[in-house]
Amino acid sequence: MGTVRDWLVLFRAGNCITGFVGVFLGAILTLEGLPTGNDLNITTLLALSVYSFMASWNALNDYLDLEIDKINRPDRPLPSGRISKSLALTAIILTCVISFFSLFLAGQIANEMTDNFEDWYPTIFIWLIALTLLVNYEDDRILLGLKNRGLPGNLAISISVGLVVLFGAAGLFDPLNERAVSLFFIGTLYNLSREIIKDVEDMDGDEGRNTYAMRAGAENARLTSWVILLITLVALLTPFALGIFDLINIIFIAPGLFTLMSVKKHIYLAEDTAASRLIKISMTLTMIGLILAALM
Repeated sequence: MGTVRDWLVLFRAGNCITGFVGVFLGAILTLEGLPTGNDLNITTLLALSVYSFMASWNALNDYLDLEIDKINRPDRPLPSGRISKSLALTAIILTCVISFFSLFLAGQIANEMTDNFEDWYPTIFIWLIALTLLVNYEDDRILLGLKNRGLPGNLAISISVGLVVLFGAAGLFDPLNERAVSLFFIGTLYNLSREIIKDVEDMDGDEGRNTYAMRAGAENARLTSWVILLITLVALLTPFALGIFDLINIIFIAPGLFTLMSVKKHIYLAEDTAASRLIKISMTLTMIGLILAALM
């Protein structure tokens, strides 16, 4: 059966919280304030949908990577045997159903708020894009199998992370909100850089897999990750330069910027775990800073 901790590890519950918060961030950026009333109900349901979707994806990843994880991560719940494959598969299906049902309930509320439900279609479309990315990432027997196609696989994961913010904005009928679109690109770039570094970390256990790090080599992969971080820096500053956010509020993202720049040292020294951790910290600090910038 596994303990509660085992299930939290399987679902990567901490990472799922990032998705949950991302939906609220999209809503806050759209409203330029905190959601209330039906806006809050829709945002909460969409956040639950994302949380469940990410939990399902994370568990599916472990389910399909069981043999690889016996080498890379033998202490994880599935390779250690603390959770059985059959029970994990049931949980994968259940969390995906919860995600769809939460989306359905949010749609019902949205339908009551507008005479033109077509305005809410982008929300459904974004959910379907994420589902398509999931299937095409994991399954190489029927579809694209992006996981084993190097950089396209990293990009698929990263786009799905960025879409969370647009999902929150779309749920409140504004999928092309300038602030949300800006954060979509920022989140996608942050995650792309981190995904590449994580592939470098896993090279010993990825023998036979076609990851970008295995294709390009560790040093080239680290260099690519750093170049993407520099592009992320530009993407962070651009919305302030264009007046999408008030320039004075750039101070709120300063901690994220400083943390981002500190990654270079660890990439240069091939300290991949430290680099990956700092990229994640920088992304979190930036999200908090952008929330504050939107509310001021």
